[in-house]
Amino acid sequence: MSEEDYSNIYAIPANYTDSGKLLGGMLEPRNAVETVILLLVLGYPELVLIPMPETIRIVVLTITLLPMAVLGVMGIGGDSLFQYIGHIFRYLAGRRTLHYRRVGYHYDPKQLRRKGKRDRRRGRGDQGKAVEKELAGREGQEHGGTKRG
Repeated sequence: MSEEDYSNIYAIPANYTDSGKLLGGMLEPRNAVETVILLLVLGYPELVLIPMPETIRIVVLTITLLPMAVLGVMGIGGDSLFQYIGHIFRYLAGRRTLHYRRVGYHYDPKQLRRKGKRDRRRGRGDQGKAVEKELAGREGQEHGGTKRG
């Protein structure tokens, strides 16, 4: 056989990365467990605690639990449902407003450092004044003036 007849290309089967999943690679175990927990928590009160006739109970269970089961099994954005809810709570707990300074723009020294709660907690109350004095001195030197202290 010559090298032209021999090929190193192999077909990778579609189920190559499906190990560790349920139902032939369709469900992730975490999503399946979370769905069972979710259905038990939401289904028990509807099934046992709320007094309804049987036909209405079946309709209510179908309308509420079936969409929750589908959402739990599929997940959101590649994460399981509880992971996604955790991301939402982490975002809400840690959100903040970021302010960036423009490059090359000369700010007024009063704008550069504000004395806030964060500075007071860390004991940097007087440090802001020192930064303002230093920047005022630099501006004076850049514009040909004398440094004021």
